[in-house]
Amino acid sequence: MNLLRLAFGVIALALATCGGASAQYPTRPVRLVVGFAAGGPTDILARRMAQYLSEKLGQQFIVENKPGATGNVATEYVLNAAPDGYTILVTTTANAINMTFYSKLSFDFLRDATPVAGLASISYMMLLNPGVPAKTVPEFIAYAKANPAKVNMASPGVGTAPHVNGELFKMMAGVDMVHVPYRGDGPALTDLVAGQVHVMFGNLISAIEHIRGGRLRALAVTTATPSPALPDVPTVAATVPGYEASAWFGLGAPRATPADVVARINKEINASLADPKLAARLAELGGAPMPLSPQAFDAFIAAETEKWGKVVRMSGAKAN
Repeated sequence: MNLLRLAFGVIALALATCGGASAQYPTRPVRLVVGFAAGGPTDILARRMAQYLSEKLGQQFIVENKPGATGNVATEYVLNAAPDGYTILVTTTANAINMTFYSKLSFDFLRDATPVAGLASISYMMLLNPGVPAKTVPEFIAYAKANPAKVNMASPGVGTAPHVNGELFKMMAGVDMVHVPYRGDGPALTDLVAGQVHVMFGNLISAIEHIRGGRLRALAVTTATPSPALPDVPTVAATVPGYEASAWFGLGAPRATPADVVARINKEINASLADPKLAARLAELGGAPMPLSPQAFDAFIAAETEKWGKVVRMSGAKAN
């Protein structure tokens, strides 16, 4: 009996010690891994959240950029890291798209990742070169139908969110446009401004100055509701019911990351998203806070993966 009590005592002490370590999280710097180059929307948002978390949790949250394969390089890196809460992925819409776009991945994101928290959703814009004779979405659809396979649709690359946003529009609006992929937002926007291509479903952060300068026409926003940054611009859904496409961002960790560590990060993230100053900053970028529980974020990612999987399959897009 004494041996049995001693055994239970050792187990209880081990569990208490383990729980205490998680409760004290973090005790050393944490890496937020971004799958894209510095300066883009994902990087900008990650650095803002890293600053907030560093202040609130008393340890440095350091942004580490690992671009490549539309975010897959960073995703694989994080999912293979120790599940201790010290290596966290900044998740994006690309994680949902890539599950179908790439036929061979070393991981299954839905199976191998632990959703931690939602961060924000940001609207894309249906952008036109001003030379296109269409001032509204109905006029553009009529123009595209009158000129089948003559309207060129730019994107920052095959399988990127702007590409599949355009493919979704083609499917739902019943129009035929020629996809012209570029190597990044910059070259695509340059050619759109120059009139080499006609339309692009681009992010507001990159395009806002071109819109304000009259070099591009913001025909519509892709979100279900108007963007706070451009409240007078209608939604695509006002003409094409049910159309919705947005860039979303969140945090994910390797599978088996302790639940209390996940809960701690989630609590602090949701508190930050309730800050009016952060909400105002996101509104300037055409976005909105996306506070979610880990469970709700898990369901959201699963729904997004299914949605974009259908679009990718119907478009025939595949990774080279």
